[in-house]
Amino acid sequence: MPQESGASPRFEIRQVPRPQPGPNELLVKLTLTSVCGTDCALAAGHLGPTRAVLGHEGVGTISALGSGVPSLDPSVEVGQRVGVAWIRDACGTCGFCVLPSGETRCVGLFHSGRSCDGTFAEYAVVPWRYMTRIPPRLDSVPDELVAPVLCGGVTAYKAIKECHVLPGQYVAISGGGGGVGALGVQYASAMGYRVVAVDAGEEKGRYALALGAEHYVDITKEKDLGVAVKKLTDGRGCNGVIIATGAGAAYQSAFEMLAPYGTYMCVGIPPPNQTVNFHPIQFINNGAKVTGSAVGTRQDILEALEFVKRGVVSPKVEEAKLEDMESILKWVSEGKIQGKYIIRF
Repeated sequence: MPQESGASPRFEIRQVPRPQPGPNELLVKLTLTSVCGTDCALAAGHLGPTRAVLGHEGVGTISALGSGVPSLDPSVEVGQRVGVAWIRDACGTCGFCVLPSGETRCVGLFHSGRSCDGTFAEYAVVPWRYMTRIPPRLDSVPDELVAPVLCGGVTAYKAIKECHVLPGQYVAISGGGGGVGALGVQYASAMGYRVVAVDAGEEKGRYALALGAEHYVDITKEKDLGVAVKKLTDGRGCNGVIIATGAGAAYQSAFEMLAPYGTYMCVGIPPPNQTVNFHPIQFINNGAKVTGSAVGTRQDILEALEFVKRGVVSPKVEEAKLEDMESILKWVSEGKIQGKYIIRF
């Protein structure tokens, strides 16, 4: 059960009635869910009010169809594999939705765990119009590798793609040893970029280098991260700098890592009191662009899963139980875990 902002989250396991799908909805029986860093922020109250059931990286099969679904789409059948992700529904008509990739910023977005009950449960109800189908061509990708891509993986993939960096150029990933960041290291490497991972400690460094990073910068050993990154990149800096951690200090130091005309990509969400300071001359002089990326579309999820199918990206997962949730979120918030925890039902 999420607490008010600043309090330690507390979770309880409860028996609740099985949800019933409305006429245009699907009932999904979840086989497993993974745990995302955003669940920590939600549970701690940093992102506003939430539902009692959190979670947004679930995989399962359609268990029942709403009465109106067969006439809307005869191709939808009981037993089909689907994902239940952070975005549960979008209006499809607002100023964002009518633009390419705009659905991730819909003004009326429904979020798992925030607008409706999430995936830390055996069943979930999904609107038919926004179902995330896992097509048969991805049958070889097991559920435990699909789940981390539904939020963490697609977030990393989409952020890298939106940097518009040329293959062979440098990409820095701040938080490269964390959940989203480690997936970002794998995706960036698989997409042909030279990766500089930035994180804290030798263990994170070994992990990031094993995943495909060309260089590692340890924030516990370097006084000036910008100088350290530029030294590793022939003095130019990185054409894309992706901040995959929710630390204000990481955002502040990332400015100095940018190459001329580089892209500063905001991904991790710091607490409300951790803001970033900059002077416009930083962008006037070097042409840098500041932007942000919000998870990914359903098409982005399928694109990201193709990398997993090919074996060039492989999320690191470890199994846990619902009873471990408080400990898991504590470890995630403290940056003490590598990869993702998954919970089977």
